[in-house]
Amino acid sequence: MIRVDLIYDADCPAAVDTRKNLLEALRHLNLPPRWTEWERSSPAVPEVMRAFGSPTILVNGSDVAGTEAAGAASCRIYRQQPGSLAAVPPVEMIAAALNKAAAAEPGSCSAAANPTQRD
Repeated sequence: MIRVDLIYDADCPAAVDTRKNLLEALRHLNLPPRWTEWERSSPAVPEVMRAFGSPTILVNGSDVAGTEAAGAASCRIYRQQPGSLAAVPPVEMIAAALNKAAAAEPGSCSAAANPTQRD
């Protein structure tokens, strides 16, 4: 089963759009809309999660942007395409990470291996 984590700060203005993009990526790949949310200031957040900027999506423990934890409280910037930056990970980036994780599942016949185009 693919594990998805959303790490964010309570006051992060990009958290809402990140949730929307995550939900869209999951729907595009016919995956259930399930993930764990971690608000970084909560005492229940594992220390490893606190090292990522806000917002961050991890798929099976790996950042969807392929970067390592910054180790400090900070906002995230994502490259959408050459010369274009955004405060939220693009749907395509999230979907690619989810698809890669689904393909790596042992014996997986996941719908993510053959996504259905939705308009």
